[in-house]
Amino acid sequence: MTTPDRYHVTLTLAGRPALHGWWGSEQVARSQFTSLVGQYGQPGARVTLVDTETGDKLASWPNDE
Repeated sequence: MTTPDRYHVTLTLAGRPALHGWWGSEQVARSQFTSLVGQYGQPGARVTLVDTETGDKLASWPNDE
């Protein structure tokens, strides 16, 4: 069973937290992640998606590579 706050998406601008949200559905959280990258994808922005149940980072923009 998935908890309603399992998937956490954060937006950081210039190193400061600007927005965050939690979803129970990975699909919805990934959609929100993509939307934030589309809206705020500029130098100085960072968007991350984390599975709070496992602690795994599922996605980040820009990529950590």
